[in-house]
Formats: sequence, C-alpha cells, structure tokens
Amino acid sequence: MKKVVISGSGLFTPPNAISNEELVVAFNAYAEQSNADNAAAIAAGEVAAIEPSSAAFIEKASGIKSRYVMEKSGILDPVRMTASIPERPDESISVQAEMCVAAAHQALDRAGRVAADIDMVLVACSNLQRAYPAMAVEVQEALGVEGYGFDMNVACSSATFAIQTALAAVRSGQARAVLVLNPEITSGHLNFRDRDSHFIFGDACTALVIEGAETAKGRHQFEILESKLKTKFSNNIRNNFGFMNRFDEAGIGQPDKLFRQQGRKVFKEVCPMAAEMIRQTVADAGLGIEQVSRYWLHQANLSMNLLITRMLLGREAQPEEAPVILDTYANTSSAGSIIAFHKHQDDLPEGALGVICSFGAGYSIGCVVLRKIGAAA
Repeated sequence: MKKVVISGSGLFTPPNAISNEELVVAFNAYAEQSNADNAAAIAAGEVAAIEPSSAAFIEKASGIKSRYVMEKSGILDPVRMTASIPERPDESISVQAEMCVAAAHQALDRAGRVAADIDMVLVACSNLQRAYPAMAVEVQEALGVEGYGFDMNVACSSATFAIQTALAAVRSGQARAVLVLNPEITSGHLNFRDRDSHFIFGDACTALVIEGAETAKGRHQFEILESKLKTKFSNNIRNNFGFMNRFDEAGIGQPDKLFRQQGRKVFKEVCPMAAEMIRQTVADAGLGIEQVSRYWLHQANLSMNLLITRMLLGREAQPEEAPVILDTYANTSSAGSIIAFHKHQDDLPEGALGVICSFGAGYSIGCVVLRKIGAAA
C-alpha cells in the first residue's frame, strides 16, 4: 500500500489572550447585575441566583489558565459578553479563510511545498463561518491552489476525520497532496454567561500537508501507519443553532443555540471509549502501547487526558508523553490535538511512534498512528 506522510504542520494563534482572571471579572460583574435585576424572583425561589466564578475554580475544573480569541473586548464586556467582529463585505476575504491562509503558509513552508503542489483543500472544523460557498473553496482561491476543496464537520474530531479523508485521497491517486485546515472560532458558539462552560474554549487554526512519501521532502515527516474512526450518537454535547431556527421565533437567542454539555456524563462515557480506540488502532498497526512515545490528545480537559493515558499505560504519563497545550490555548475543538502535534514533534527521534487522538460531540473519535521518518533537528 502506498505510504502517506504528514510532511508539514502550521499554526495560526490569534493576537488576543484572555486570562482566567480577566474572564472571571467579566462573568462576576454580569452575575452580580443579573442577580440584582432578578432579586425578587430569586427571593421567591422562582429563579436561581448565579454563583460567581473564580480563576481557581476554572483551573481545577479544566486545567485551563488562559485562551486566545479573535476579539476580546466584546467578550469581556459584562453587558455584551460575546466577541465584537464586524461582518466583512463579500468581496473581502472572510475571517476564517484568513486564519486558514496564515496557518497554511506555515505548513507549506515546513513541508517544502508551494500552492501548485496541492490538489485538494479540506477545511474541517466545528464552527464554520457560513453555510456556503464552502470555506475550503475560498481558501483554495486565496492560496492559488488548483484542484478542489470542500468543508466537513465532525465537531472536535474534525481534524482526525480529515486526516483519514486526505489519506484516502492520496492513496487512491485523487490528489498528490492535501492541505487539511482546522480554523476554530469557538468563541462564536460559547455561552459566556454559563458558569459551567464560560471558560472552556479558545480560537486557533491548524494546518497539515499530507502527501505520498515518495515525493515528500519536509525535514520532519510522519508516516501514517493506521487510522481509525468511530461515531456513536449522544446528546450530551449539543448546539441547536441551524437553518431551521427561523421556523420557530420562540427559540431565537435561547441558550440551546450555543454550546452546552453534560460534562460529567461526557467524562464518564468518552474516556474509556477513547482509550479503547487508541488501543485498537495501535494494535491494528501491529504495535503495542509500550512502543508509543507520544500521545497528542484532544485538548478539552486535563483530567480527561490524564485518565485516558492512565488507562492506557497503567500509570501516570510523563509530561513529554502526553503534551498539554490547553493551559494556554484552552479547548480549541478540532485544532487542539494538532496544536499539540505541531508544538511537540521536533524533539522525537527518527522511528519514534506517536498517536493523534481526538474525541468530542457526536460522540466522535478519531485516532491516527504515526511514525517519524524525518531526521530530528
């Protein structure tokens, strides 16, 4: 079977960071005002008072200390509590496409490639800026790529599902090389007025170049040894925003049109599923868990990642075995595992084995086993 590699990776990090402390000041100001406005109803037991948040609570619950966002002033405004990003005219490049282009240039440079070498552009993420035309086609035009492109959404597993799609395209000969992009503006679907989740997400965009090994020339190449995908329907992570919202005016602006989850159920159900998926995928590659040097896991919650690696290894993972980036990036949905891969790969020696694993709404789980074949710096 034709060998396929990830030959380059890239990352766009937004210019604005928000610390837990900043986020808490805004949330608590909102909570105080809301409680004052509803004091009578709260006293009558008709409405529950909103509890204040704290930086310590956020870090203990998630492991997150800060996050990057495309715009912060609107998020930190207790009255608005959502980013303030003006719409651009149709003739201008969209915000999400602009993020993709920045990350793509990094990945292309790292792979030693130019736009003319790419035949397929795949934009895979949880939060697409618009329904159509496809974001991938706009990015294709902006980069000057011939061929074709399309969008896909498998929530937090979009990147790993896209890797599998790109792998199939290269192996089948449909594309010489594929550019996979994961532009996540998660601040758009986050309810900053929800104490249990107002701190979870951050914005970012990642990029990968995937091509045949026989033509690859990047210095840090990773052969894709095995890839496995799984979905199982669950309502425990859900967002009801969509085309049909305008059919029922009563639902417009309601909390269910933003991100919501039953976190304890997600933790209990997803962790064993992810661990078993990794175990199966590594076994299907003809390898053992003890041979894997690094786990680039979905960056949703530190406790989840610690539990998954403990289930796999039978011990606590060393920091270098399962790198954490969510402390500074927060949960960037599909981009998280790829940020970890991008930032923590160069130190691996040739022949080292690693696993990219993502898991999220759906439920969806994607797992990719890699072997480094490029020389370490």
